[in-house]
Amino acid sequence: MLSWTAKSEANNVAKPRIYINFASIILLFSIINLNKSMKALNTDKAPAAIGPYSQAIRTGNIVFVSGQLPIIPETGAFPEGGVQEQTRQSLLNARAILQSEGLDLKDVVKTTVFLSDIANFGPMNEIYAEFFTAPFPARCAFAVKDLPKGALVEIELIAEAH
Repeated sequence: MLSWTAKSEANNVAKPRIYINFASIILLFSIINLNKSMKALNTDKAPAAIGPYSQAIRTGNIVFVSGQLPIIPETGAFPEGGVQEQTRQSLLNARAILQSEGLDLKDVVKTTVFLSDIANFGPMNEIYAEFFTAPFPARCAFAVKDLPKGALVEIELIAEAH
């Protein structure tokens, strides 16, 4: 937030002249731009959305991949095993969505990893490291109270098309 004030000469009291919230302006222009060029991405090589959302949205050269649960598309089930197998499946699902638009994990600039238990961070990270190479995308990883369908991990990403 940024504001400018001017002092009134009559009573020497500061009065706001201009009030600008740059974040709101940027958000507004982004929404206007999104509505003009939004494209929903869908592939049967990843699980269908389980709610009123898209597998991914492309706007301009940016692709926003919705959080991917570790659902095997052919069976609708989670893979056998624990967080490592689920991490692998979540990343395979996300990669399939990117590939449907001619992209791959090398195009990812940001990920968010949701874990049902922060104790699973190390095992998740071992598998995550198999999917990404330097320069690694920016990442945020944290534990949440619960994930849909009792998953141990969910991963969303943002990629840039070149």
